[in-house]
Amino acid sequence: MTTRDVKSDAARLLNTVAQGGVGIFATDVGYAIIGNGEAAIARIFACKQRNFDKACGMFSNWDMFDALAQVGQRERKIVDTVIHEHGLPLSVVTPYKIGHPFFSRLTPLTRERSSRGDTIDMLLNAGALHDEIARLAWSRGVPLLGSSANQSLSGSKYKLADVEQAVRDEADLVIDYGDTKYSHPAGMGSSIIALPSLKPIRKGIKFDEICSLIAQRFGTDPRAVT
Repeated sequence: MTTRDVKSDAARLLNTVAQGGVGIFATDVGYAIIGNGEAAIARIFACKQRNFDKACGMFSNWDMFDALAQVGQRERKIVDTVIHEHGLPLSVVTPYKIGHPFFSRLTPLTRERSSRGDTIDMLLNAGALHDEIARLAWSRGVPLLGSSANQSLSGSKYKLADVEQAVRDEADLVIDYGDTKYSHPAGMGSSIIALPSLKPIRKGIKFDEICSLIAQRFGTDPRAVT
């Protein structure tokens, strides 16, 4: 495992992605693979053997969510409560400001492969390295797009050595932070909830804890939403 210098590692990852490359790094919910340009996203799909019907997500932070998500105050408070008050990782599929300047340099094909219509998947509060690279991405206007670092349907990987060699070989920069903070017996990543409906998209890490928290604080249990 390399020495953990979060700021330096995040800067190296962001620079790699901004220059058209592909990076692999650890989030709290599993190793991730990221890119930004059209060619990089195509490489990610190819090495993962991922179907183009499955969109990439965006590695995000609260500032991004607050500025880009088109949801009401209740939904913002729900996300704030989960990620800030209780420190839990969460992905949300949310309507977003498609015309925001943050996305202006993405090609139409890259947009198509990292969103669905007027919604985008935003991963939030997924560890110090994730949060720092998201902060840099927001400040520099470089959306970080990608997925879990694994071949499709093989489950999230919680240590770098478990990421398939073909996936690791595709990256221009790989940063090893050892075992991730969380893991899941079924190889799941972050829990994904749609906004504003609160419909579960994926039952992942901390799912029941997140749902119970939302039910107690906001009166709607995502597990009951269909």
